Amino acid sequence: MAKTFPKSGLIIILFSVLFASSAVLLPVACQQFSRKLSRKEMGLKREKLSHLHFYFHDIVSGRNPTAVRVAAATTTNSSATGFGAVVMMDDPLTAGPDSSSKLVGRAQGIYASAAQEESGYLMVLNYVFVEGKYNGSTLSILGRNTILSTVREMPVVGGSGLFRFARGYAQARTHYFDLKTGDAVVEYNVYVIHY
Repeated sequence: MAKTFPKSGLIIILFSVLFASSAVLLPVACQQFSRKLSRKEMGLKREKLSHLHFYFHDIVSGRNPTAVRVAAATTTNSSATGFGAVVMMDDPLTAGPDSSSKLVGRAQGIYASAAQEESGYLMVLNYVFVEGKYNGSTLSILGRNTILSTVREMPVVGGSGLFRFARGYAQARTHYFDLKTGDAVVEYNVYVIHY
C-alpha cells in the first residue's frame, strides 16, 4: 500500500526543496566569474607590429655588478654548464653597444642554468622601458637562451602599458663576451605585436 503524506507535510517538503534549490542557485546568479568584452570597450584599436633594437649589458664582475648569483646546487661549480645556478639581474638596456650609450630601459628578472649538456638558460624577465613613448611600459620574456648559439630566439609572452596584450619574439646575438670576467653585451632585436 502506498504511503500518502498529509497536505501540510507535502507543502513543507516542497518548500524545503525549493528553498534548498534557491540557496544553491542564488549565489551563482549573483556572482559573475567572467564576461565577454568588446575590443572597443577595452580601448583596443588596430594591432601594430613594432621593432625594438637595444643592447643588454650583463655585468657580473666588479664592485657594481648588474647580475648576481642568488642560488646554486651543490654540483653547480663542478658542472661544465654551471647547471643549477640562478642569477638575479637588473641589467641596463642601451641604444648602442657602449655602456655610455643612451639608457632606454632595464632587463629585470632571473636567468638560470637549466641544461646539463650545453649552456642553456631559462630566461624570466621584464624589459622595463624608461625612454620615449614606451617610458613606463614593459615586455615580458619567458624562454630558453642557448648562449653559445649565434642567434637565440625567445618568446615575448606579454607586457604592460603600451604593450598590453603583447606577443612576439626577441632575437639575441652576443656582441661582446669577456671570458675572464663573464661580462657580456648582447644585441637584441625584438618584434612585438601590440595595440
